[in-house]
Amino acid sequence: MATLYIVATPIGNLEDLTLRARRVLGEVDRVLAEDTRRTGLLLQHIGVRRPLVSLHAHNEAERVGRVLEWLNAGETLALASDAGTPLVSDPGARLVSAVVEAGHTVVPIPGPSAVLAALVGAGLPSERFSFLGFVPRKGAARRDTLHRIASSPDTTLVFESPERISVLLDDLVELCGADREACVARELTKLHETFHRGSLASLRDEFAGATVRGEICLVVAPAPAADAGVEYGEARDAATTLATALLEAGESPSRVARELARQTPLGRNEAYALVQALGDEAGA
Repeated sequence: MATLYIVATPIGNLEDLTLRARRVLGEVDRVLAEDTRRTGLLLQHIGVRRPLVSLHAHNEAERVGRVLEWLNAGETLALASDAGTPLVSDPGARLVSAVVEAGHTVVPIPGPSAVLAALVGAGLPSERFSFLGFVPRKGAARRDTLHRIASSPDTTLVFESPERISVLLDDLVELCGADREACVARELTKLHETFHRGSLASLRDEFAGATVRGEICLVVAPAPAADAGVEYGEARDAATTLATALLEAGESPSRVARELARQTPLGRNEAYALVQALGDEAGA
């Protein structure tokens, strides 16, 4: 059966590649790779030789048609990003959506994830969490992301470059307060893996003026219950107003939900649930 496997690969430590991932990479007809050189080294390390096809942010759209042709011909394919789980701040979402729509099978091969490694190592509440990807550098997108972190009732994780982590911490101290707990997780699974834990103010002081290297995931504790409740209520009211207006204007529920997730602090699942509830009310 034609299948696309979504294969998680090590984010630093090659021993983290699962036995299942090794087997799948050795059995598929082709491997779609964000960086064929890096994935080629991984395959070489495990003794696998398979055709490599580049699939990255700049060519994903044009690759979709060719991938569907291979699947239609009965081939099995694997998708691998540079490191970690594909689609998590990496390319592949457009491809997977097209493959699902075409009726082919998509099978995730779980494994390394910087997000989950940072979450479980941070020492902060982990029952509910949000991952917001890379923090925008400027403008309204950055402001909205920072406010979403500050008001979230859940633990929030973001990626940030080492050159900008000090600025991000400084901005969050202003919005979240100096005492909000956080953790800077750096170089996860690698030789120099470190977890810097403490208040946002202490972390800001620690990283101010420091030369920082390596990939970073910042974990921020939830907003205090009272603050989060007020912010959440206001956000949901605003989302309801926006959704109602868009639905009355004739927009499809799926598009409305995407707009809510983009323009408000609501997560994608919650946005879809809100739109569905409004649709049910209108039908009743």
